[in-house]
Amino acid sequence: MKTTIFLFHPNLKESRANAALIKDTDIEVRDIYTLYPDGNIDVKAEQNALTKTDRIVWQFPMYWFSGPSLLKKWQDLVLEHGWAYGHEGHALDGKELMLAVTVGASEEEYRVGGKQGHTINEYLFPMTRTAKYTRMKVLKPFIVDGVFRISDSELMSEAQRYYQILNDPNY
Repeated sequence: MKTTIFLFHPNLKESRANAALIKDTDIEVRDIYTLYPDGNIDVKAEQNALTKTDRIVWQFPMYWFSGPSLLKKWQDLVLEHGWAYGHEGHALDGKELMLAVTVGASEEEYRVGGKQGHTINEYLFPMTRTAKYTRMKVLKPFIVDGVFRISDSELMSEAQRYYQILNDPNY
């Protein structure tokens, strides 16, 4: 099973958590902000990359209860009608999608009645719905919370857990 990480981080050089998650992986990482610093996405290249993988990972930091802006633009352009959905759009049928998300606040704050008001999974709903609409199988998200306060050893442990999950064909 081939896995590809589509990384959406607007400033990876300043990222501690997202950088740590991909640091020692042998899995293909497509750093979308580095590939398209001007925001002009090569739709065919991205579709080709999606076609060649079995497990798609959208990795990103949560910004304002969603993903970074280039993730949304990438979805709007790459997952086009007639290719990813619609009567003729079956390119993603049966592929797996996992969301790998880092959040600054603790998971305890992400609950009904908590500071954030909703769970992280509720904020991820539009992305999981997009995956289902394009007939992908949605996997359990990989979430690293509290990244503003996480220790280096805890972050290393999370990166190891991420790597194990990415290499587990039965996840």
